Amino acid sequence: MTSQGKLSLLTFYRSGPMSCPYLPGKIEQQLFTDLSVADAQARYDVLSQGGFRRSHHIAYRPSCRDCTACVPVRVVAGEFRTNARWRRIQRANVDLHVEDAGTKVSDEQYELFQRYLNSRHEGGDMARMSRHDYFEMVASSPVETSILEFRDPDGTLIGACLTDRIADGFSAVYSFFEPSLGKRSLGSFVILALIDKARAANLRYVYLGFWIEASRKMRYKSRFEPIEGFGPDGWRPLDEFKSAAGD
Repeated sequence: MTSQGKLSLLTFYRSGPMSCPYLPGKIEQQLFTDLSVADAQARYDVLSQGGFRRSHHIAYRPSCRDCTACVPVRVVAGEFRTNARWRRIQRANVDLHVEDAGTKVSDEQYELFQRYLNSRHEGGDMARMSRHDYFEMVASSPVETSILEFRDPDGTLIGACLTDRIADGFSAVYSFFEPSLGKRSLGSFVILALIDKARAANLRYVYLGFWIEASRKMRYKSRFEPIEGFGPDGWRPLDEFKSAAGD
């Protein structure tokens, strides 16, 4: 914050057109701004309220000319409803130890990160990240960030989530887990753990990035109810966006 208690001037940029990684045949563009500033945390808190996400030192959100399929979403943690699906997943992972590792990075994390990417996102930009790139992603965050680690009874790391703390909750920046342990549903369990963490800290929301109704990889997020989406009228129940996104 400045001495007057206001944010420094925000400058936004628009990326060039790129192939959409989620919807075949679509072109993606992003609106973004730099977080490499003294008031990065305060800036990020405000931008998160406007549906922005963080990647390294950049806050961004889609700004596509002919598509509105990407909807920023957040779970209302204090009102989260546990159902039979979530209880089953919690039982399957009751043996795991969850620990906040801060910004401590390790070879074990990077190797799990690579196994996950090679299994789930082979050929993507992140799959080309070197060990140094991974360490920089965690340790050089311009905002309050930590890695949540999920370890089995033998102490082996089987899941992790790069997590940002913001004014009203936690933002799941990137999760990765052991791809061979499908029966554990680790991707969902990581979100359940973040919801528990938010509730324990009396924080209202868990931000999950973008929901895309037409993308199998992204539409699962709507299962975590109650959940809100961000649009022209601000944050609204996600049901209001269903079958309208992408028109």
